Amino acid sequence: MVKGVTRRVVVVRAPDQKYFEQAIFLLREEAESPDPPEEQVLKQAQAVADAYLLRTSPWARWRRAWVPALAALAGGAGASLLWWVGSGSFPLPF
Repeated sequence: MVKGVTRRVVVVRAPDQKYFEQAIFLLREEAESPDPPEEQVLKQAQAVADAYLLRTSPWARWRRAWVPALAALAGGAGASLLWWVGSGSFPLPF
């Protein structure tokens, strides 16, 4: 049991409970005194929750895995094409 500690919290309940039921945010002690504007706190909490969902979505995981590999392949193909064109081993149509 914790004694002597009081924290202000914001509990945000999700309208669409596909990923989570609620999110609990602990307000910093340095937050505006006496209370920060409710709209501002809720807007920031929503932004944090949205960013978390975007980072952990299946699409985000796919992008982190495949985009660097596809970029490396595209860069290698582009460099090879430029080398091939620069070598003059074929006539250009223009």
